[in-house]
Amino acid sequence: MIKKKFETIRKTKTAYLKADLVVVGGGLSGVCSAITASRSGLKVVLIQDRPVLGGNASSEIRLWALGATSHMGNNNRWAREGGLINEILIENLKRNKEGNPLIFDTVLLEKVYEEKNITLLLNTAVYEVKKNNDRNIKSVTGFCSQNSTTYQVIAPLFCDASGDGIVAFIAGASFRMGSEKSEEFDEGFAPNVEDYGNLLGHSLYFYTKDLGKPVSYSAPSFAIKNAGELPRIRNYQLEDQGCKLWWVEYGGRLDTIHQSEDIKFELWKVIYGLWDYVKNSGKFPDSENLTLEWVGTIPGKRESRRFEGDYMLSQKDIVEQRPQYDMVAVGGWAMDLHPGDGIYSKHNSCTQWHGKGVYGIPYRCYYSKDLDNLFLAGRIISASHVAFGSSRVMLTCAHGAQAVGKAASICIQNNLLPREIASKEHIKKLQLELNRDGQSIPHLDLEDQADIAKEASIVVTSALNFNGFKASDDWQHLNFSTAQLLPLSGDVSYEFEIEVDALEKTTLEVVLKTSSLGTHFTPDVEVDKETYQLVYGRQKIRFKTKIAQVHSHYSYFCLMKNDQVKVRLSDERISGLMTVQNKVNRAVSNFGRQDPPKGINIDSFEFWTPERRPKGKNLALTLKESLCVFGVENLVNGKTRPDSEGNTNVWVADMNDKEPEILFKWREPENINKIRLFFDSDYDNALESILLGHPEDTIPFTVSDYTITDGDGKIIKEVRGNYQAINTIEFDNSVFTDTLKFKFSKKMDHVPVSVFNISIYN
Repeated sequence: MIKKKFETIRKTKTAYLKADLVVVGGGLSGVCSAITASRSGLKVVLIQDRPVLGGNASSEIRLWALGATSHMGNNNRWAREGGLINEILIENLKRNKEGNPLIFDTVLLEKVYEEKNITLLLNTAVYEVKKNNDRNIKSVTGFCSQNSTTYQVIAPLFCDASGDGIVAFIAGASFRMGSEKSEEFDEGFAPNVEDYGNLLGHSLYFYTKDLGKPVSYSAPSFAIKNAGELPRIRNYQLEDQGCKLWWVEYGGRLDTIHQSEDIKFELWKVIYGLWDYVKNSGKFPDSENLTLEWVGTIPGKRESRRFEGDYMLSQKDIVEQRPQYDMVAVGGWAMDLHPGDGIYSKHNSCTQWHGKGVYGIPYRCYYSKDLDNLFLAGRIISASHVAFGSSRVMLTCAHGAQAVGKAASICIQNNLLPREIASKEHIKKLQLELNRDGQSIPHLDLEDQADIAKEASIVVTSALNFNGFKASDDWQHLNFSTAQLLPLSGDVSYEFEIEVDALEKTTLEVVLKTSSLGTHFTPDVEVDKETYQLVYGRQKIRFKTKIAQVHSHYSYFCLMKNDQVKVRLSDERISGLMTVQNKVNRAVSNFGRQDPPKGINIDSFEFWTPERRPKGKNLALTLKESLCVFGVENLVNGKTRPDSEGNTNVWVADMNDKEPEILFKWREPENINKIRLFFDSDYDNALESILLGHPEDTIPFTVSDYTITDGDGKIIKEVRGNYQAINTIEFDNSVFTDTLKFKFSKKMDHVPVSVFNISIYN
């Protein structure tokens, strides 16, 4: 029993914690920063003001996580973010291919829970920052409403991943809120604030449920009465729910921080009024059995403060794919701005302009220029309003946050401050560490001196010499122009053969396209073309290039649209090869091509995008000369996905090799302590975290079963049921041997075994 007499005032319980890194904000950015730092040996305190992790991706808000793949609606091939966030998405696919947001909550919670170096404080809101001096944060203080405890956490390093930048704001860091004038960064896409608005608003979602019997609905008194007059009501379809209702947006002309509760209540008015219109207007008779199952209580916030680092990302970085010496993450979502009036606006729900390829984000965007020990992660990083329109999406944010977590570990290990990592002396160490973890920073040639795999002689039982895909009985109408991506060499002529079926006498145009630059996959150059006169029925056509492409690159063997023609397909799927179509994806403002207005400094080009499995089969074409692009040398080149320079970067075994082997042999025995294998997890698949759902729970290209033996034939590791892209094997005791043999089991008849990279360390 506890019995207390009257006291003038009481204080809540206070707990004092110490850490190497304090991460404030438990969205995907905070989670990835905290876990990355923890796995690098740092003691981390992760503070989240909500009862669950995930932020906008959580079950409280229910927005699917997306990034550079843009719903598979742009030209960014093999662009899904790598490393830890890819690990999380693949884990979610395995357990939750249906896209249940509650299950995704548990995936995130488990990842943090398994890290013994992380102390997780949920339901804890940070409200105070103490400093050692003007430029150095000493501690943060937060209060947990659930256990009535005040936490004061001291650390040498802090990461603000809170979305609104609560730590950076209280600590006095320079920030911006709203749109810059176009002249400041020479940004043609900078909006007219008076007409378009200054900020992106909040969105609130709802889910519906069919009860199998009529359900009546009476709207609350606060619901809007004119939902049928809203400009965006034309967007609504009865099957839409969850984040497909992203256009239910409001607040871009208000203070998206201090008026957030007002914005939420306005969105409640809209949602309950919209549902009143659906149920009672008579225009949606199929809604008779539907009821509201869930309505969000926390809106998804798009924009508030952005804090200034030593570099500010801008439109030209995205459009021109400007190279930066300190790139540590990539973006690829469109520059995506929304009108400030949201659902009440006369403008389209959003204005999206895509770049031709992914762009690098400099490390200098990820720390405050004013505070010596404060990292920035998530949507608050150093970027203009226009660039923020792309960098704000969750997977891009999470990708950069991984770099923050790794940078923090380098700081602690070497007694450095965040800004010092930006020096050319230290940045390569960070980039190398990130790429070892699968970050896949493009256009950086980083040699891993510690990796002894490249010092061995390497022998494989087979390597695929590609001369075409085996034909199946499946045919595809050319309702859209369809292309087979192939890594072709410059100054070489090629001859292709393909079988088509003409439903009537017609013509078929075949075009070979490639990309103008080695920095992207956009097929903006026409190399060669031929028009064929087709007779009725099945026939084979041969396309021989008369003009060779200038550069080695991934090229597009295109069969142009003709509704009266079918093309033969193959069931074979091979890493580094795929088909794309010149088609529409309205969800990301892809209408087959983009032609922006003059003067906004954005490129015009066509979109050639993949279809999701089980569609998106390869064309049953054959080549006269084989493509030798899947050799053993790819295993040790340090690349872990195909690149825009035209390299597959993957070893692929022969299609008939059911148990292919790779043998590494050194001149002298080595002490092997760690092995890391990189498998193909199909980086072109968007793997949306919730709602959409996926047909498979594992990626067909990913090796499931394999063994590793030493020079004496002893099995030193056996793996069964793998589904992750990266397998890291660490031995308690060194394996002393001059030979390592990897034996893989083929799991699908029409998919050969493939491995991107094997790194070996002593």
